[in-house]
Amino acid sequence: MNDVYARIGENGRIVIPAAMREALGIMPGEELVLRIQDDELRITTMRHRIERARQLVRRHVKPGRSLVDELIAERRKAAHRE
Repeated sequence: MNDVYARIGENGRIVIPAAMREALGIMPGEELVLRIQDDELRITTMRHRIERARQLVRRHVKPGRSLVDELIAERRKAAHRE
């Protein structure tokens, strides 16, 4: 995608062009995550950040292993000790 130029409007608002929103899958009302990295403003969706976290975890968890079940078991043991 080519560079797009925009201006900051009143109250610091900027419009993300429709083509860019579509390319990123940004829907109206969706929560965005903004971050400054290498002197650039990076914008992504919370949904995308969660998916990236899931992919990272999947690389380190063996198939068939349930982290949820392990967490529940740990919590039950802790509750039983109390």
